[in-house]
Amino acid sequence: MACFALLALALIAGTFLPSRAQDPSRLSLSYYSKTCPTVQDIVRLETDCAVKANPRNAAFIIRLHFHDCFVQGCDGSVLLDDTASLIGEKHADQNVNSLQGFELVDKLKEKVEAECPGVVSCADLLALAARDATLLVGGPYWDVPVGRLDSKTASVDLANSDIPSPRQNLAALVAKFLEKGLSVTDMVALVGSHTVGMSRCVNFRDRIYGGDFHLTSKGEPAAQAHLAKLKEVCPAEGGDDNVAGMDYYSPSVFDNAFFETLLQGSGVLNSDQEMYSSLLSFQTSHIVDKYWADPAAFFKDFADGMVKMGNITNPEGGEVRKNCRFINI
Repeated sequence: MACFALLALALIAGTFLPSRAQDPSRLSLSYYSKTCPTVQDIVRLETDCAVKANPRNAAFIIRLHFHDCFVQGCDGSVLLDDTASLIGEKHADQNVNSLQGFELVDKLKEKVEAECPGVVSCADLLALAARDATLLVGGPYWDVPVGRLDSKTASVDLANSDIPSPRQNLAALVAKFLEKGLSVTDMVALVGSHTVGMSRCVNFRDRIYGGDFHLTSKGEPAAQAHLAKLKEVCPAEGGDDNVAGMDYYSPSVFDNAFFETLLQGSGVLNSDQEMYSSLLSFQTSHIVDKYWADPAAFFKDFADGMVKMGNITNPEGGEVRKNCRFINI
């Protein structure tokens, strides 16, 4: 289906909009049924355009939604730019030089504002786009409850402390998910989104040069061939921003092949491989086995996990931003 032509931004009065409390029970499937009934169609069409233009946009949007929800809840705080009075989360260790997809959210907001001024939050647009992006590259569908508010604050400190790191061990990863109300099963399923992700060299250099990759893959010839390719992409020094697929079988397709890399001990990120090879992997290895054997089970648990994660709201409340990069004035 052809992309929408660019629409002019609707003029919105610059009146002060006070914060509203954020109650998780306000989220519903019909929240915009009267105030903006076309929002899902707009998001679907624009996301389709973006993913067709660059399949990596699917992973960018999924990751943006994840990094948003893990800091203050799903409130669009990750989208905020710096101002004189606010330091955005884009500077956090797991975001800087890494997160992408902000321009797509800008475009979604522009189109929706032209249709329904001041109604749909940026946080909701991100949640809807993450679902549609997943579906467009072969993943599951899920109904997205909407009605989130956009935060009027951001926290680079919480982003640094709460977002999982690719170098962390399994105990730390499980603790971070449990802190957000997400189970071990939710964690393994949600990490499965790496089936369409790319990782920067700086995030897996230690694993491929420190001997851990060779240890977990047990020197299998196929894994060693892949290790050689990873070293071509990621030299021992320099090339920090070079990227490699975390699922090297089908990096542009949302499927369960990512879990095969873990079974083979050749996961690109330490945090991923920990789910199958660490001393504590008795908590997670059977789930990895299950998802590799049963893709339908993976799809179901991933969809359920995305809904559960998406329902984490910011108790401080917020507003509906006119521009996703800045709070309303």
